[in-house]
Amino acid sequence: MAFLKIHRGTGVESYRFEPPASLSDLLNTAGLPVDRPCGGRGVCGKCLADIEGEVSPLNEAERKAGGHLICQTTLYGDADFYAEGSERKDLSEIETSSLSYRGPLDPMQGRCGFAVDIGTTTVVVQLYDLSTGACLSESSERNDQITVAADVMGRIEHALKGELGNLNSQILSQIRRLMDQCLMQAGIADAEAPSAVLTGNTTMLYLLTGRDPEPLSHAPFDADCLFGTEAELFGKTVYLPPCMSAFVGADIACAVLSSSMCSLKETSLLCDVGTNGEMALWLNGSLYVCSTAAGPAFEGAGISCGCSNIPGAVDRVTVENGKITAHTIGDKAAAGVCGSGLIDAVACMLETGELDETGYLEDDFYLSGSVYLSPADIRAVQLAKAAIAGGMQTLLESAETDVTDLKKLYLAGGFGNHMNVRSAARIGLIPDGIQELSVPIGNAALSGAVMLLLNQGLRDEIASIAKNAKTIALGGNPRFNQNYVEHMMFPET
Repeated sequence: MAFLKIHRGTGVESYRFEPPASLSDLLNTAGLPVDRPCGGRGVCGKCLADIEGEVSPLNEAERKAGGHLICQTTLYGDADFYAEGSERKDLSEIETSSLSYRGPLDPMQGRCGFAVDIGTTTVVVQLYDLSTGACLSESSERNDQITVAADVMGRIEHALKGELGNLNSQILSQIRRLMDQCLMQAGIADAEAPSAVLTGNTTMLYLLTGRDPEPLSHAPFDADCLFGTEAELFGKTVYLPPCMSAFVGADIACAVLSSSMCSLKETSLLCDVGTNGEMALWLNGSLYVCSTAAGPAFEGAGISCGCSNIPGAVDRVTVENGKITAHTIGDKAAAGVCGSGLIDAVACMLETGELDETGYLEDDFYLSGSVYLSPADIRAVQLAKAAIAGGMQTLLESAETDVTDLKKLYLAGGFGNHMNVRSAARIGLIPDGIQELSVPIGNAALSGAVMLLLNQGLRDEIASIAKNAKTIALGGNPRFNQNYVEHMMFPET
């Protein structure tokens, strides 16, 4: 048995098949029929396939056409097919769980169950065998709610203007679709998977359950529901982990659970850098948490040539013989710059003197081909990194400690997994001196959801994490405001 993964847009669908099998037949079954003007003889060369994996070698017709042809390709094992306009995820743009659960099994009901991470930007669904803890399948997509608003506050605003029903139906139908894809991949009937754990930030869980987010829209931002309960959704029993506060949600509670940081004596900091920067500090038996709005710059949005992790995206930048050199995903012609490349580029520009500590850039700076960074792009980076660094410093100060006490820095999420921590320290995103302490932990929110699915005994532990966490409010906090301004500058050499 093998799998064909079909990438359409930012989504991925998987289909099981018995090899050898015709690519043309599999695509037809998947609802992607291909025109065959030459009757499938390969002589017209009009069905070039963007495919990787265990496939047949190029025949004479394909060599003339310049690559694999759908009508000529046979699959002998697992393969990935990229439909026109799809985004390759060479750097795992949608990050999935990187931690495996090896504890005792006390699973939710059923033969199988789902773990779901509802991110502001992406949604990931995994299907597990509850008797063994094995992951059977996975599907992920960009969050459909992006069509309404890119960030949390934008969605809250639209919900208050009468679009709550639309936002609710969007996420429900998307999760149901991803669940169905997982069931199809694994060959499991829906009735065999009656349970699920769904995690996300507080706003995402409000919209998921159709709850009015009005309390989250204004000071003092006191959520009237912090979840930590079971609900009936999709005809299943669904556990919604507890949130810590209005803007520190169940996703961070799950991340803290999966990191096991609270079970260790050492002082540690967990940071998930995205559109929102969420942080948790474990110190002397107490957990301090905060959230800050960083904006979308580190996800490639709002940048002149910004993009996601697509072929041609500048993902790494180095200085060689005094000159700045850019690397692109797939070694393709430069098409834009993604988050990891953006941080590298700014760090290198500081090293070569293209930028000074104020962030002054006289004119557009070209990284490769037509891909450049503008003075406005540099300012966007300064604003984003000041929010993260200022929030981190405020969290440490509120706990009456500093970076010298840290023994470990957990970096959660896709961005944390792929960024160069030395570049991050060079631009002041993270404090200099702690980059050696960093531990990338992938999609730790999803990992925590998996743990809760497979071991119901952990519900008490995550409830204690959420209940005892001390939220440090940054909005209107004079200490944070001061730190934010101070971190606008780049560190001097």
